[in-house]
Order: sequence, then C-alpha cells, then structure tokens
Amino acid sequence: MKYRHAFHAGNFADVHKHVTLVALFESLQRKDKGFLFVDTHAGSGSYDLGGTEARQSDEATMGIERLLQDTASANTPDIEQYLSLVRALRAESGHRHAYPGSPWIAGRLLRAQDRAVLVESQTDAFVELRRNLRDAAGCTFENGDGYARLPALLPPAEKRGLALIDPPYEDARQDQQRIGQMLERSLIRFATGVYAIWYPIKLEREVERWQSNLLARLARPMLSCELWLYPRDNRAGLNGSGMLIINPPYRFDEIARASLPRLVSALAPVPALGGWNVRDPARPQASPDRA
Repeated sequence: MKYRHAFHAGNFADVHKHVTLVALFESLQRKDKGFLFVDTHAGSGSYDLGGTEARQSDEATMGIERLLQDTASANTPDIEQYLSLVRALRAESGHRHAYPGSPWIAGRLLRAQDRAVLVESQTDAFVELRRNLRDAAGCTFENGDGYARLPALLPPAEKRGLALIDPPYEDARQDQQRIGQMLERSLIRFATGVYAIWYPIKLEREVERWQSNLLARLARPMLSCELWLYPRDNRAGLNGSGMLIINPPYRFDEIARASLPRLVSALAPVPALGGWNVRDPARPQASPDRA
C-alpha cells in the first residue's frame, strides 16, 4: 500500500518538521537576495484532520491540536509564526480541521524574489497539491521522483537554496541509501545549499549508524535537531523526530535550542520521558537535554 501522509498529518513529528521549516525560512530571509526552495516529497499540500484517514490514526490530537492549546509556546517566534499559518489556513478555508503541509507553508512564506519547486511522485497526491496551491505565486509543480529531481534543479540561478527532504521511510534502509546518493550528487552541484532532512527516531543505534554513514560520505557542516516523546530505544513505534540540517544557517542552533524544549513541554504525554538535543553529529554525543 502506498504511503498516505493524511494518516499522520499534524502529528508531533509534523509539528517539529514544520516549525523547523518556518525557522529555516526566517533565517534565509534575513538577507534580501532570493532563494530556491525544493520540496522533494511534497505530498498534497494541505490536509483535513477531520477526515477519515486522520481520524483513524488520531495522531493530530497529540500534535498540532495539543500545541494550539499551549499558551507558553507563543513566546517562541518560530512556533508562533507556524501556529499563525495553521490558523490562517483554517480561517481562509472555513474548515476548522484544515492543516497545512510543507508546500502550503512555503508558498505562504515565499517573497517576490523567492521561488519554490514542489515535487510529488504519487499522481493522486500531485493532483491535490496543484489544486490546493493553485493560487500560490512563485510555485511550480512536478510529478516525479524527488530524489532524482533535486540534483537536476541545482545549482539554482539565485545561488541560494533550501531543500526539504521528507521521504516516507516505508523501506527505511532504501530511503536512507537514496538520501545519501542524492546528497552526494546535490552537494557536488551546489555545495553551499541548505539541506534539511527529516528522519524518524525509533531505535537510537539506527539513527547513529545512518548519521555516521552520512558524515563519512559528505564533507559539510551538519546540525542534528531532535525531540522525543518516549524513551529512544524503548518502543516499537515512533519515539521521536529528527531534523538533520546540512550547511545550517548562521546561529540556527540557537533558534532550535529555544523552540525544542517548548515543543517537548507542550507535546510529551509524560514530560519526564521526553527530551531534546541540538548537536553536531561529528562530535561525541553529550547527555540528552530534558523537557
């Protein structure tokens, strides 16, 4: 069965990914010069959290819906901007359960000098993507393989760029291999681009093995930004969410250190079991931070 993001839309990992995306846009837009944004696994652009698929998993209840009730998060600019985008989509669409995917968020944040290429391989999701973002200026759409398309789109004419890489990990080992191959090709063509890769945290040793492999293959600065709601090696399901940033923007680690404890505090069912980390994967891992 093909992966359907609607089952997981708005869950805690989606929240983490989208807050990070907002913060990356904010960092790059400190400079006036435009940039290219590429979403390699764009999905359908927006989702109905009241629909059958989302209600079947009910993951958004412990994700975006929980965060919307947390008043303390308003003190963190990137989280508040993300929440304002969620509220904006709901107000404009008239659907109180609407939820923006990364293409919708990017489309709303693009300036006149920025542009986006949104790539989706599944034809049904691609049709929905074009419909959901039909009024988004600066966006072009491709129904294709994001792993192949990202290197082909580089280097951008703007000489600045951000790529979001968020595969389904249905076959985790295959997706990890393809990510490594794509990044090698992309960095040869565009060594200074910012590449943001989302990854699941299920077993910590598997994350460490994957990151060690990437470090051996890619000679670029990296920043790992992680949060977890459950012990990292104690559960068969999704324990946490990670964002690996290659060529992180200046002082991006400080932004992540401000938002991650807020997210863990708001989203962890048992705060004592949750935690977060912001680190350079090339350095020995320090003791994990706690909520």
